[in-house]
Amino acid sequence: MTVEPQTGQPLPAGAGNLDLLTLEGVTKRFPGVVALRNMTFGLAAGEVHVLFGENGAGKSTLVNLIAGTFRPDEGHIVFRGKPLLLDSPADARARGINAVFQEFSLVPTLTVAENMFLGREIRNGYRLDNARMNREAARILSDLGFHLNPHARVDRLPRSSQQMLEIAKALQGHPKVLILDEPTASLTEREAEVLFALIRRLKAEQVGIIYITHRVQEIKAIGDRITVMRDGAYVATLDAKQADENRLVSLMIGRSMTALYPVIAEQPGREILALQDMSLAGTAVRGVNITVRAGEVVGIAGLVGSGKAEIAEACFGLHKLRRGEIRVEGANVDTLSPREMLKRGVYYLPADRRRQGLVGPRSLRENISIASLGEGNFGRHGIILRSKETDAVAALVSRLQIRPAKLDRPIGLYSGGNQQKALFARGLLQNPKVLVLNEPTTGVDVGARADVYALIKEICELGAGVLLISSDLPEILHLSHRAYVVHRGVVRAELLGEALTEKAVLANFFDQ
Repeated sequence: MTVEPQTGQPLPAGAGNLDLLTLEGVTKRFPGVVALRNMTFGLAAGEVHVLFGENGAGKSTLVNLIAGTFRPDEGHIVFRGKPLLLDSPADARARGINAVFQEFSLVPTLTVAENMFLGREIRNGYRLDNARMNREAARILSDLGFHLNPHARVDRLPRSSQQMLEIAKALQGHPKVLILDEPTASLTEREAEVLFALIRRLKAEQVGIIYITHRVQEIKAIGDRITVMRDGAYVATLDAKQADENRLVSLMIGRSMTALYPVIAEQPGREILALQDMSLAGTAVRGVNITVRAGEVVGIAGLVGSGKAEIAEACFGLHKLRRGEIRVEGANVDTLSPREMLKRGVYYLPADRRRQGLVGPRSLRENISIASLGEGNFGRHGIILRSKETDAVAALVSRLQIRPAKLDRPIGLYSGGNQQKALFARGLLQNPKVLVLNEPTTGVDVGARADVYALIKEICELGAGVLLISSDLPEILHLSHRAYVVHRGVVRAELLGEALTEKAVLANFFDQ
């Protein structure tokens, strides 16, 4: 059933009514960009309304309007039957609208409890009542089903725990509207199930939830309705239970999606990268043996916390070896550092592009060329030939279809998919022998994922080796020629050919 809110057609059964929150003809402009145009959206009490669209479709702008980050230029927002004019996110929270964004708003040097009560501290006279805040935090976290220590410092928590803390913070004050932006991107499967159970409970309490995700299985599990957006505009609203994946993707990208995963020719050549009996200081990773050859994609699968991320980072010199060695083209790397690995032809694409890969305020051009400036590619004796740099970057921007193709536009203004393409472009400037891709499609929509997969195919078939570390099992199964499964820091299995199946991978995810 397709629902067109502007025509007054009924909602799916059980979705309630549109009296909680509506957007009518909303438009939002930024310099040189119309981020939203004549957008219509409705949220009922007690429903999960999923926003679905490519990165850059306008989803973030829409929820930032609702969360009070900025106001619409045209149109109206109505909340609980009255016009909603917000001055700030604090104003939105005071009215019962809370948001959890992909970029966390935690203070890393404070504890879990201190973050939960930040701005609403409990006092005993003129002093903070830390004991009471710790007790209250423990009670709230237990009630939510989140296993977090109120005394733990945030910067010592894994990202999955930080995600849970952000959600716990957002639920303070019993909000009427909760916005969740890709909340499971950092969560294990078990943690995601805890979150889904909480969402079902919030629905029963008549909280309206706006949920942003690219994962169709999540939509089926918890969604009531799906609104599809494209190029800042409304496309359609569908009943989540009846939505077909191919239909959703076609609406999102405006074209048929016949094959998401390309067939990558397997032409294994010489050994490019080898981890020999590798154990890493300060981690659970021990005795790891992994090889990557030219012209093949090698996957590493495992649960969050299995050690696969540390293995990826070690390939780029980001961890100290306790034992063993790393070899590039047969030569042992004595000095482990990103600079040394780059010189040897190893390029690393990090899991957290914003914190570890991109320089947010700098331009698209600078973010692509930054790793090549010291290699004499664009000049000599410390003098950069800007025209040479611009030509090289412009060619890659065109080849990778990064949009908009404005080289001096700050990278922070680009969508997640285009930011990821920029990191690939940075690597391609290096003519790498091996690419280590750590969660390359995190926070990337289906359309951009197809582009990323096509890049992996192109790079591999041109003769480079690819080490693909991913928590998305279909990526491992469809793109890898061989795959290693990591559990508790140990390689449990190497699978290839017909042995590389979902059942075989999952069988090695847990203790036996």
